[in-house]
Amino acid sequence: MANNFKYFIGNWKMFGLPESKNILTLIDDFIKADTKFNSKYKVYITPPFTLIESYSSFFKNKTIKIGAQNLYHKDNFGSNTGSVSAQMLRAVGSDLVLVGHSDNRAEGDTNEMLKQKIQSALNNDMQVTFCIGESKEEKVKGNTFPFLKSQLTSVLNSEFNKIEDSLIVAYEPIWSIGTGMIPSSEELTKTIKYIKEVLNEIFGKTSNIKVLYGGSVDSSNINDLKIISEIDGFLIGGASRKEKNFIDIINKYFR
Repeated sequence: MANNFKYFIGNWKMFGLPESKNILTLIDDFIKADTKFNSKYKVYITPPFTLIESYSSFFKNKTIKIGAQNLYHKDNFGSNTGSVSAQMLRAVGSDLVLVGHSDNRAEGDTNEMLKQKIQSALNNDMQVTFCIGESKEEKVKGNTFPFLKSQLTSVLNSEFNKIEDSLIVAYEPIWSIGTGMIPSSEELTKTIKYIKEVLNEIFGKTSNIKVLYGGSVDSSNINDLKIISEIDGFLIGGASRKEKNFIDIINKYFR
């Protein structure tokens, strides 16, 4: 069943220690107090693997949900040194997982591996945020749309069960991540609309899959981003590691 929530997902990358939960406690307190708007959005934080179990336990009865930044493409258990499967992540409380982030693609994730990761996550009742995005070179060549379509159609297909309830797509142009540069409102509107059109083609119907934007999202540009009604939420990097920045993003979006 489709929902109307806006998503705010924080990707901590390789940052965070046990005491960093104090940041999330302040964000959680803000959400609870935000009675006028807190029914309109969901907040997920994806800390490093080392913090998932303790954070998911600590925030079990709170408003913030804890996710993972990646997973191994084979499920269950195996002799794969340093790998973490969907089953293992779900067992320690991960509700969501990022799949296909540009960092992981650059480190060797193939389309077939991404398919396996998504299926493993869905099989373990985890929500998936599937990341796509073009490089600066593809953008300069005018290949943004065909590149994004290839990323979507090479991995997603109708064989995934319950996919509309469990899948989120995050558009993160690689040239924008960590640079402070974001697409223009007109450009981003067209791109998000196009992504939704491709999702409709893949699933053969009007898709209700949420499409988020990620890439240098912070409190200084959220007012420009919030006017784009096609965006269903945000995947937030550096700004999610400081409670004031993260809270400011939510505050400015709804006010």
